[in-house]
Amino acid sequence: MMQTTIIAIDPGREKCGIAVVEKNGVLYQKVIGTLELITVVKKLSEQYQVSTIVMGNGTSSDKAKKKLEEALAESKIDLQLIDEYRTTDAAKIRYWQTNPPRGLKRLIPTSMQVPPVPVDDYVAVILAERYFLKP
Repeated sequence: MMQTTIIAIDPGREKCGIAVVEKNGVLYQKVIGTLELITVVKKLSEQYQVSTIVMGNGTSSDKAKKKLEEALAESKIDLQLIDEYRTTDAAKIRYWQTNPPRGLKRLIPTSMQVPPVPVDDYVAVILAERYFLKP
């Protein structure tokens, strides 16, 4: 049975994107340091009563998955990998939709601009959406 509220993670060497997502919206999203991942996931899983975590299968996913499985061994949390293909590109588009450029920058196509902040949290949201779209 598919969970209605999940934690989604975009794992990385230095930073991770993390989001708590329901089918109808995002409850929480943030970019955190990789060293904080276990602590933040434990806190969010308790706060939101989550029993499913989805994680991108790209950079650093093996190491992050192993650490999470060890840290959450006592809980009944299901950890699933999701295809991360082209999520960074989609996250940049989503960032600009949420934070449109201002001033003269609005005259430059967003496809030619680089977001001023990491978009790993948007990647996490997109991973959650992919999970909910699975048949």
